[in-house]
Amino acid sequence: MTGLANPQRPAGASSSSSPTRIVELEIGGMTCASCASRVEKALTKLPGVARATVNLATERARVEGDATLESQQLADAVRKAGYEATPVANADMGAHTATQTATRATTSGTTELEIGGMTCAACALRVEKALAKVPGVARASVNLATETATVHPQSAASADASALIAAVRQAGYEATLSAPPAPVAPADTTSPTTASVERKRIQTRRELASVVASALLTVPLVAPMFGEWFGLHATLPPWPQFVLASIVQFVFGARFYRAAYRAVRAGAGNMDLLVALGTSAAYGMSVYELAMHPGDTMHLYFEASAVVITLVRFGKWLEARAKRQTTDAIRALNALRPERARIRDGAVEREVPLAQVRVGTVVIVRPGERVPVDGAVFEGRTHIDEALITGESLPVPKQAGDAVTAGSINGEGALVVTTTAIGAETTLARIIRLVESAQAEKAPIQRLVDRVSEVFVPAILAIAALTLIGWLLAGAGGETAILNAVAVLVIACPCALGLATPAAIMAGTGVAARHGVLIKDAQALEIAHRVSIVAFDKTGTLTLGQPSVTAFEPVGEMSRDEALALAAAVQRHSDHPLARAVVRAYEAQFGQIAGADKGGLSAPAARAVAGRGVEADVDGRTLALGSTRWLRELDIALPSALTDRAHQLQTAGNTVSWLMTRAPRAPEALALIAFGDTVKPSARAAVARLAQMGVRSVLLTGDNRGSAASVAWALGIDEFHADVLPDDKARVIRDLKMRHAGIVAMAGDGINDAPALAAADIGIAMATG
Repeated sequence: MTGLANPQRPAGASSSSSPTRIVELEIGGMTCASCASRVEKALTKLPGVARATVNLATERARVEGDATLESQQLADAVRKAGYEATPVANADMGAHTATQTATRATTSGTTELEIGGMTCAACALRVEKALAKVPGVARASVNLATETATVHPQSAASADASALIAAVRQAGYEATLSAPPAPVAPADTTSPTTASVERKRIQTRRELASVVASALLTVPLVAPMFGEWFGLHATLPPWPQFVLASIVQFVFGARFYRAAYRAVRAGAGNMDLLVALGTSAAYGMSVYELAMHPGDTMHLYFEASAVVITLVRFGKWLEARAKRQTTDAIRALNALRPERARIRDGAVEREVPLAQVRVGTVVIVRPGERVPVDGAVFEGRTHIDEALITGESLPVPKQAGDAVTAGSINGEGALVVTTTAIGAETTLARIIRLVESAQAEKAPIQRLVDRVSEVFVPAILAIAALTLIGWLLAGAGGETAILNAVAVLVIACPCALGLATPAAIMAGTGVAARHGVLIKDAQALEIAHRVSIVAFDKTGTLTLGQPSVTAFEPVGEMSRDEALALAAAVQRHSDHPLARAVVRAYEAQFGQIAGADKGGLSAPAARAVAGRGVEADVDGRTLALGSTRWLRELDIALPSALTDRAHQLQTAGNTVSWLMTRAPRAPEALALIAFGDTVKPSARAAVARLAQMGVRSVLLTGDNRGSAASVAWALGIDEFHADVLPDDKARVIRDLKMRHAGIVAMAGDGINDAPALAAADIGIAMATG
């Protein structure tokens, strides 16, 4: 359900020309942007394809078209282009990368391996081919980002794990068997995912150590050049130059030789090939000069080859770190789902791995635990914190028949839940898939880069060859001709597409980081200045994200101070968010802690009443603080003016509770208490500033319509969308992009905003705003 200032343009209207099917493929063998461009061209030539987008970083292709699209046909087209392709499981099957932990156990007979030593997509392709040759293997899929391999056997029985590991090691890589989702002791908190993340952290530190070591060996080679600026003319002798450069060239530069060899074997050119050719030429020319003129240091180019290798390795480290951070973000989403669940099997309750839970299984959720599955409440009453899923700032009451979502946090009451969705079919898993899908999109400028990079490597090689031939035809000696051809290769190695642009971005983002702004990539910088619409999440972004007392009105002749003291006494020992809001209101009013020892009232016998509220014995009488439903159950009559006031507060998006006495014969209401989420003081100024800049603001929230309307009115926002679930947020963003034909930014602070942040042209993930 959406709330719009203009009812004539409902959200979510889709164009009749929209694609009716979307197919995703995992692509293997790509080594540079030109590879991605070739795959795109191969896919777009097929009948029925409306658009194909290939993301080199995630190694995925997203194909949109009509209902005739066949994943196998698309995969065959990619293979004809010289690359590997594997259809990604659709929404009914689950996301391949983001939900591996969940799907690992549900895919019969598959074997998963963790692969070490891969550095590029060509490595992943090589591992796939090695695994495919093992007897009994029907298909192998290697994911470079997660460094895992999934092996599908020809029969129901799994292929021999030792043979698979041996094949990978023979191909030059490391392999270990991924731990299966077998039962573990409740005290065991070390999961395979945790071990994998820790191993990758160690690999990152080792890679950084290699970059630092390479830089330390390179510094003596380039130091004399900087000394010239200060009138110092000290030059390192030729033989020390040779030793230092040789270590950098063949130890720290070995990875470029390996990658270049694989590229040539695949019939493709990439940046690694240019680095290998250029640095080898510079190094080889220097060795030749050293042999022919042992005492001459003027024509040695050892420092050029060493600097190029060091800088490009540094760029590779930055790229790998960014890729791992992206994967870690996806893992963080997936980690919201508990790894274990407590199920009811007849009259017995037992804890099992989540992978053993099936649709229809009865799951027990204790107070304070995360809900492990999507399901429906069978027994129990409680409040559920769904802020990470829906963005709703207040806990939501749940009772029999209500739906609960995996990843949300149970409140004060125990629940018995009947499972309706597990693993890749849960709301949380769909959020992850939406993020992955949105990440596959490219900025328009990237298409230009793809076209340039497609011909860049062949063009550089051709220019170097023409340079060599031209100097020879001009009558220059062979040494001069080779030197100039080498210069072309060396200069082209750290080209703008491969190194200069990332270096500039790192410098700019470093300055931003010091001011508290973290920028994900260059694409965000390219288009941020053209933003015309900013869609804001409400809870935690425009508001404080925590409930506070927005109205406290005593009933009858009781004073406000007396009623507030009684309410604080009842709620003093509770950790419920609404209880904390009451205590904070008391402390703000009286400047002291709520409690007898501080001059307030104490409630030693406070008791939670599931689904209703809390009651306590205060000064010899029983008080209750809870919902309007509880008020009606106690048959407490209210004046019509007070009923209208409660309705008015609820319409404005507040949660209304009541302070009551529970006298056996004459229960009565003592005070009306309204809770709401307070707008941040700086929010209106921010919206007004955007309006001055010509940027329109839109409110997008999972909260109810009344709450959304209240905040939108307070901030001067004329368009809002309420009751929007995470997958609908992404849809509304796409609708804004179509309706306004401008650059749309999304600002949010919760995991529930992730699909919308990814679907927007610019995603702004805020902490406290």
